Amino acid sequence: MTKVLVSDPIDQTGIDILSQVAQVDVRTGLPPEQLKAIIGEYDALMIRSGTTVTAEIIEAAGKLRIIGRAGVGVDNVDVPAATKRGVIVVNSPEGNTIAAAEHALALMLSLSRHVPHAHVSTMGGGWDRKKYVGNELYKKKLGVVGLGKIGSHVARVAKAMGMELLAYDPFVSPERAQQMQVKLLPLADLFAQADYVSLHLPRTPDTENLVNAELLKTMKPTARIVNCARGGIIDEAALAEAVANGTIAGAALDVYANEPLEAGSPLRGVSERLILTPHLGASTEEAQENVAIDVAEQIRDVLLGLPARSAVNIPGLNAEVMEQLKPHLQLAETLGQLLSQLASGQISELEVRLQGEFASHPAQPLVIAALKGLLSTALGDSINYVNAGLEAKERGIHVLEVKDDAARDFAGGSLQLSSKGASGNHTVTGAVFADGELRITTIDEFPVNVAPSRHMLFTRHRDMPGIIGQLGSVLGEHNVNIASMQVGRRIVRGDAVMVLSVDDPIPPSLLATIHQINGIQEAHPVTL
Repeated sequence: MTKVLVSDPIDQTGIDILSQVAQVDVRTGLPPEQLKAIIGEYDALMIRSGTTVTAEIIEAAGKLRIIGRAGVGVDNVDVPAATKRGVIVVNSPEGNTIAAAEHALALMLSLSRHVPHAHVSTMGGGWDRKKYVGNELYKKKLGVVGLGKIGSHVARVAKAMGMELLAYDPFVSPERAQQMQVKLLPLADLFAQADYVSLHLPRTPDTENLVNAELLKTMKPTARIVNCARGGIIDEAALAEAVANGTIAGAALDVYANEPLEAGSPLRGVSERLILTPHLGASTEEAQENVAIDVAEQIRDVLLGLPARSAVNIPGLNAEVMEQLKPHLQLAETLGQLLSQLASGQISELEVRLQGEFASHPAQPLVIAALKGLLSTALGDSINYVNAGLEAKERGIHVLEVKDDAARDFAGGSLQLSSKGASGNHTVTGAVFADGELRITTIDEFPVNVAPSRHMLFTRHRDMPGIIGQLGSVLGEHNVNIASMQVGRRIVRGDAVMVLSVDDPIPPSLLATIHQINGIQEAHPVTL
């Protein structure tokens, strides 16, 4: 039975979705050693930020196919270790976008108007209007560090509030920044000019303690900083000191290097110019439901053999690309399966050629899909979009990627896979028709027009009278029904290929009989 472990609290809607396809065990708060001890029983793991999935845990997860993080980041998952084991890692990059952006804006406004501390004072009997005089955001400079989905939404709302936008993001083009009405600056210049800084970066070796004592000293004494992204981006001791001694006017944090925030953290002893919240960025009812549904649907799809739309360790395959390329990925995988069974031996080189309109598509996802198909005959379910590239490299398969804008066969373009190996060279070409149906269009340069089917037989033979009848008779004698048949040839009485779709697989004994037919040079049963 397929089993899913949910090790952090998630919305019930996510559990209901998973229950459609698997037994779901909800066991939250597991210590690492206990998680390691039981993870081998499960096909999928669904987490939030509370569970850390280490390489050691992944190594113990013999059946694990997918890890789903109900949230934006995956910094609590050892993604390289998962990739090496062929485990897909998915998240919900958009499920809590609005919630996180709104929390950053809420903290910014709270800093400006001293909302939490004024509330505590008033509830305690005070009426300190002069003490809590605030500042307006209107016409102030907001520096957005990271213009991803959350940072971009913060920028849009801040622009509507009349703020002037500065931004740092090395992956955003000047044209995109101009569309957003954002002024791109180097990081040091942004910190020096901004009245408010909002961080929207992942935690990586490059961003760890990015905001340090030296950078904080360059800020205006009236400036404030907000972090609702990831803990560890700010040197917390340096920030506490900068706020306490008036280097900057204030800060608001929702995330921390270690969570829960330690009792002895220097942040806890700072004045009223610091606001701390307990990682509430995604904690809205709407966001919790959204991320639970998003990730649960992806886990369900993977368990059913379908691709995940937001896998973080499948190169080039985000949700938009997946939707756009779905039939093309299916074609690439089908052609890879076909090629491996035609080659019937070790393959040393694979060329993936995108022709015509195919050349306008991202090549890397199609290469990965082709490799998955190519290796699936030998490796079965252990090969997937995650580890296909690694497995090919380990097996010494040299991969070539070619884009050819010329339309060779069809207006919509075509995809051609060519292999070199111990048993010779082979080429297969396919296309996606306007109705979304897949077609095999050439086999070793012989033209055909065949829809892929579950069981097929490919032969190469002399183009001579009677050979088709003989093959049909042999199949009939063995009770193998032919669903369709097509012959491709280039010259009369030369070599030709025959492609048959059959209702049942071709057993080895029947294949041996087929090879004995006069004129048959090669015969390859194929299962797709």
